[in-house]
Amino acid sequence: MTADITGIGWVTAAGMGTGKDHNRFAMPNGPLPNITLDSAHDKAYPYLRRLDEYSRLGLAAISFALKDSSLHEWNEKRHIGIISSTAYGCLGTDIDYFETVLTKNKLSPSPALFAYTLPNSFLGEAAIRFGLTGMNFVISEPVPTGLSSLQMALDYIASGEIEKMLCGVCDLGCPPILGVKSILPPGALFFMLERLPAKNSFSYGSVGLDRKGRILLNQTEIEDPTLLVQKCLARYRAFRDKG
Repeated sequence: MTADITGIGWVTAAGMGTGKDHNRFAMPNGPLPNITLDSAHDKAYPYLRRLDEYSRLGLAAISFALKDSSLHEWNEKRHIGIISSTAYGCLGTDIDYFETVLTKNKLSPSPALFAYTLPNSFLGEAAIRFGLTGMNFVISEPVPTGLSSLQMALDYIASGEIEKMLCGVCDLGCPPILGVKSILPPGALFFMLERLPAKNSFSYGSVGLDRKGRILLNQTEIEDPTLLVQKCLARYRAFRDKG
């Protein structure tokens, strides 16, 4: 069983956007761009201001992936699931929240921060914002690349339980207060997978699993998410240049 990649969205230190808006993709170390209503969302979604940094990051990348696949607009709820992998999740927000718990001035703990002390909070935000009713959960990994979530999304699609899945990675790295060097650069990257895409939609390629669970893009093994995105962008450039 295979599924088509119909959308790609990301936020990295090199920039943010959709696959069809960029010729290149990179996920380097460095500060992430500022995420605003204008950059990642329409102005009808004012709740971005209340989100913590981790949730903003993940929600923005999901928004871009849905926009890239023309699934960002909706009138009725859709059975689309989301799987994200992460190493540190919302640990920075957890630390900020517990600082309000332990404060000496005896003020109440911050309810605004408490709402985002779970690493899957941004998945709930995405489900509400875009009317997604499929399963959503986060995979905790020491070295998250997004490929594990892609494998799991393909398994769910193959089972017949669902036909459309968002999958990827969202991670801010280790909070500086802990003094631990992060293994991977910060950022978020999501793919939109569809078992039966619309006839007029563009497909970046067919992705599936071989018998050993390895990811194949158009029958070629993929071990690196950056390479996967680059191959997808190259396919779109060839399609666009044709005409």
